[in-house]
Amino acid sequence: MSYQVFARKYRPRTFKDVLGQEHVVRTLCNAIEQKRLAHAYLFVGPRGTGKTSTARIFAKALNCTGGPKVDFDPDEDVCREIAEGTSLDVLEIDGASNRGIDNIRDLRDNVQFTPTRGQFRIIYIDEVHMLTKESFNALLKTLEEPPKHVMFIFATTEPHKILPTILSRCQRFDLRPIPADVIAKHLIHIAKLEGVDLSEEAAFAIAGVADGGMRDAQSMLDQLVSFCGNHITERNVNDIFGITGREIVARAVAYMLDRQLPSLLHLVHELSEAGRDMGQFLAEMMGTVRELLVAKVAPQESKANIPSAWQEPLIQHISRIPLDKIVHMMEALSNAEEQMRWSTNKRLHLELGIIQAVHSLAQANISDIIKALNGAPLPETPIATEVLPDIPLPAPSAPPAAAAVVEKEEAVPEPQQPAPATVDAPPPIDPINDAAPVFPAPADDKAFTNEVWEQAVREARQKAPLKTCMLGNTLFVGEEDGLVTIAINPDDTASRDALLSDDVVDLLRSAVQNICGRDVTRFRVVTDAGVPAPTIEEEPPPPVEPQPAPVKKEAAPKPAAQQTSSTKKGNRALSDEDFYRDPLIELALREFEAKIIPPS
Repeated sequence: MSYQVFARKYRPRTFKDVLGQEHVVRTLCNAIEQKRLAHAYLFVGPRGTGKTSTARIFAKALNCTGGPKVDFDPDEDVCREIAEGTSLDVLEIDGASNRGIDNIRDLRDNVQFTPTRGQFRIIYIDEVHMLTKESFNALLKTLEEPPKHVMFIFATTEPHKILPTILSRCQRFDLRPIPADVIAKHLIHIAKLEGVDLSEEAAFAIAGVADGGMRDAQSMLDQLVSFCGNHITERNVNDIFGITGREIVARAVAYMLDRQLPSLLHLVHELSEAGRDMGQFLAEMMGTVRELLVAKVAPQESKANIPSAWQEPLIQHISRIPLDKIVHMMEALSNAEEQMRWSTNKRLHLELGIIQAVHSLAQANISDIIKALNGAPLPETPIATEVLPDIPLPAPSAPPAAAAVVEKEEAVPEPQQPAPATVDAPPPIDPINDAAPVFPAPADDKAFTNEVWEQAVREARQKAPLKTCMLGNTLFVGEEDGLVTIAINPDDTASRDALLSDDVVDLLRSAVQNICGRDVTRFRVVTDAGVPAPTIEEEPPPPVEPQPAPVKKEAAPKPAAQQTSSTKKGNRALSDEDFYRDPLIELALREFEAKIIPPS
């Protein structure tokens, strides 16, 4: 006998063999047992979910010996003929190649004949949506009132193309995409029967690419056996079908959440050179972010399919990002996915979408700017605090050179103070915005003490209050060869972000140089619960100046600053023109390099 592919060899033979469609199987079995059989059925679902197999099993149950019955023998002659497509009582028609009105007229004439062996003459039309409108109209009367021995079974992947008059005369069953775990377990079962060593990771990788279709998964397994022999690993699946492993996808998401754009673009380059599918890679990234978002918003509904070594660090990272920033990030990725569908240069649109997504995490909206002007810290942008697992890439090459290095944070003992807790810092998050610059250290001119540090912080705040508004309570721990160790409260993430900002580092370095003549090469941030937590103090009201006696004359227009103050007191509302000329607003626009877009 010639070789038979897995998709045909392991096709379901009975209702018990149908996987992932319990709602359809249960309804059909109950209808058979209760003898509540309709004259027309419609099976709807994606490809490879079991529409044709379910229709054949239903036909076996109807025309088996002593039927209709659920527990039939699939090896009896009648059932074998139906399975092989040679039964005279079960007519299978391809709607794509028999879509004309003449074919339907011939079908109407044939249904008048009684069945030869079974109780029903069953007409099965696959891809019924391919029939023309005239063919549907010709079939309509026969479908509404067929002979008692005739039953119609239709199958389609696009039910919206079927006339409503046809849909209303059928019992509809929607076959769902088969879950990935069900497909993976069935593939492992087939591999055992075939004597093939299939790893669980490889089975889940195949199930992920199959996208809910059991037939596609079985065909992929058949192809892998031809390529790999009797031992199949996840790496084989990735190499043959151009997909990316879950660990590498998790690493890419970690780079994106940490705003490590150079590392992320380098990873994209590695995957592209290794022949990975860029569209599939982006879809996997979006799926991972979606799972993390569900785990953040509704942990009880989370079913994250993320490697265990990455799941907890990624959930911690995304928990520190506001929801609106995650939504903007997903919108950027979705736009890139839409552009990639119609473009031949998919990598270009992927890189543009990744850059937009990473930059969206660092953007501040107008409410953040107003809070910063009032002295409140800007919303925290996540910084990696865990060491990322080392995952080998498909095609390793030299990593990109980092513009600057932020040293791992370690606890530095101090005789007069308790040793603060250790916080590990990752490689540089963004070499443009977040890495502290490195400078040469000159000779020691004057002792660097806590008083010098406090004076330097005060001087930096006086020179640039907006840039240093995030810098809260800090404690000087020590200094050695230009490396300054600063302690902050574990909850004071705003101060940590400020000490990793280029602008704040330059201000503090300049202040220290002016005070004690010492050059600072870099800062190291550690946590200490003894440092007071950050507090936001309300700005005291301005002093009330004595006013001269009122004079009856036309009041001159107030300056913009006074109008702003009076607005806070609720005296009167500002006009748009006064708001745009406010000195604080103008200063904010210059500092953040932003512009105000009036509401439409």
